[in-house]
Parts: sequence; C-alpha cells; structure tokens
Amino acid sequence: MKVVAKNRRAGYDYEIVDTVEAGIMLTGQEVKSCRASHVNLAGAYVSFLGGKAVLKSMKISPYAYASGLESYDPGQDRKLLLKKVDVRRLQSALNEKGITLVPLEVRAGKYIKVLLGLGKGKKRHDKRQTIKSRDQERRLKQGKEY
Repeated sequence: MKVVAKNRRAGYDYEIVDTVEAGIMLTGQEVKSCRASHVNLAGAYVSFLGGKAVLKSMKISPYAYASGLESYDPGQDRKLLLKKVDVRRLQSALNEKGITLVPLEVRAGKYIKVLLGLGKGKKRHDKRQTIKSRDQERRLKQGKEY
C-alpha cells in the first residue's frame, strides 16, 4: 500500500504506544482525491460517538473533476471501520488519563486505510530530548563528530 499522507506532528507530540489499522467510509470523489494525495492530517483526531469510531477534522480536498461540489465539506466527520473487539479495546484505553487516539498515516491501495496510534502526550522536556536524539542521529549519518 502506498502512504498517501503522514501525520509527522503526531510523532513529535505523542509517544505512540500501540497502532491499529482501520478502514474509512468515503464517497467516490474522496477516494479519488485520496489516491491523488490530497489529504491533510494536521489536527485530526478520533472520538467515539455511540460506540462508533469517528475521524474528525481530517481534510480531503475536493476532487478537481467531480461535479456537485457546492455542498462538499472537506473537514467533515468520517466513520471508521473497526472490529467490535478493537473498538472496545480502544475505548477502554482512552479512559486512561493522558491517552489519545490520533491518525498517523493514510494508505491507499485497493482500499483506503488509516493507521491509528494510541498516543501518550509528551511533556516539553521529552520533546526536547526527541529533537536532540534526532539531531545526533543525523550527525552520525553524515559522519560528523561532536
């Protein structure tokens, strides 16, 4: 499967504990737009409404060649397709303090899938440590010493 969109900010803001792959309910023009990589995951999150997982504020740009775009909302809520076991497990995990469910990436193949991650929020000093370790790895790859 081809990775269409990636939420790079999620890895910085959250320590990802567990991941789950879910399907997503889309219209025909949204599928075509996803395959053309017109997806933005910035600020997107998952919540549960009536026992159903819903992806909120993921923006899919309108497909350029589609008709009837007057009433299309790019940031509308989209239902996620998960097994009941996964829904129960994720809901119980979200009841813990400091845990959130964020989309990590969108993949396109025969079906459009979303990789969800259970994330624990990082503190400011943890974020600084992440930046420091990333910088050290980059310098080691370039062959530079400290």
